[in-house]
Amino acid sequence: MPEIKINFDEILDRNLLSSEELELLNKAEEILKKAYAPYSKFDVGASVLLEDGSYVCGNNQENASFPCGICAERVALFATKANNPQLKIKKIAITTKSEQFNTENPIAPCGMCRQVLLECEEQQKEPLEVLLFNETKILKFKQAKDLLPLHFSGDRLKRK
Repeated sequence: MPEIKINFDEILDRNLLSSEELELLNKAEEILKKAYAPYSKFDVGASVLLEDGSYVCGNNQENASFPCGICAERVALFATKANNPQLKIKKIAITTKSEQFNTENPIAPCGMCRQVLLECEEQQKEPLEVLLFNETKILKFKQAKDLLPLHFSGDRLKRK
C-alpha cells in the first residue's frame, strides 16, 4: 500500500524565522485576541502576507447558528481576495488559543479551510507557504497542497 508523506519543518526557535515571518506571526497573535468564539471557546487568528509586503488578518467569528460562523483562515483569505485580487499570497500564519482544549501542539486548519488554501494556491500558480504555530513550536509547510495530499480540484469538474 502506498504511503502518504506530509512534508513540513518543525521550528522551535523563532529567531530562525525571517523578519517578515516574525511580523506575520505577531499579526496572527494580535488578531487572535479579537476572535469571537463564545460557544466553542476556541480562538483562532490568521495573518496573510501578500507579495507587496502588506498583511491581511482574520479571526474566527462564531454564531449561535453554528453553520453561520466562519474560520479565521477563510476570513483572512476571502478578505484578501475581495480587496486585493491582483496580489499573490506568499504566506499564511495560523495560531490558536483555548482554555478548554489542548493546544500543546499547533492546530491544523479544518478541511474546508485546507480546500480554500489549496484553491488560492492553484489560482495563483505559486506555492502558498503555511505556518501553524503556538508559543513553543512552528510547523512550516512549503505549500498549502502539503496539508491536503488527496485533494479535490476544479479540473475534476470538467465535463466529458
